[in-house]
Amino acid sequence: MLVYGKNVAREILKSQTFIKKIYIYEDFNDEEILNLIKEREVLCNKLSKEKVDLLVKCPSQGIVLDINEYNLKLFDDVKEDDDANFLVLLDHIEDTHNFGAIIRTCECAGVDYIIIPNKRSASINATVMKTSAGALINTNIVEVANINTTIDKLKKLGYWVVGTDSNGEDYTKIDYSGKIALVIGSEGKGLKQTTKNSCDFIASIPLKGKVNSLNASVATGIMIYEVLKTR
Repeated sequence: MLVYGKNVAREILKSQTFIKKIYIYEDFNDEEILNLIKEREVLCNKLSKEKVDLLVKCPSQGIVLDINEYNLKLFDDVKEDDDANFLVLLDHIEDTHNFGAIIRTCECAGVDYIIIPNKRSASINATVMKTSAGALINTNIVEVANINTTIDKLKKLGYWVVGTDSNGEDYTKIDYSGKIALVIGSEGKGLKQTTKNSCDFIASIPLKGKVNSLNASVATGIMIYEVLKTR
């Protein structure tokens, strides 16, 4: 997988991620990144700006890395993790920018796992990596066949499942002190009714303006930090 951007490069170079090759502008001058490349002893190719950007078909900020595809986790990883107590489930988030922004917030907030369905969900690609500012490298993402079936399994593991919807209880009035699985609906349709029915609580963020919904990544950020605040 080809990924790009200075923030992404820093995170990957500081991690144990295997790097096949690195491509940089001929006049690339970020000393921190250059020193990290030297420390990792990775093959580095200096090319013209046009050739580097052509690799990812967009402005690359001067650096492109060729790494292995992201290694998705299994639900068994969640099941066997006795320390996990905060999960975020994405019910068919399809926009890669939203997905990347959510990953970045989850990593910053210490969310243990992000769970996504294996169909009709944004794929993990260079855009997601760039939007996450490299946080994807340090995030556990689990792929499952069915969100509702997964919710049932999580309840058996002791998780309280909190969905998000415009018609629900004030999000500040819910008790988040236990093991929490926060469910975020898709950008256009929100949570499916069957998913709502599976949740223990439905949380609603009050809106004072004329627009009747928040961006999915913004709503996720608000909910995540409300969970942290009450712990």
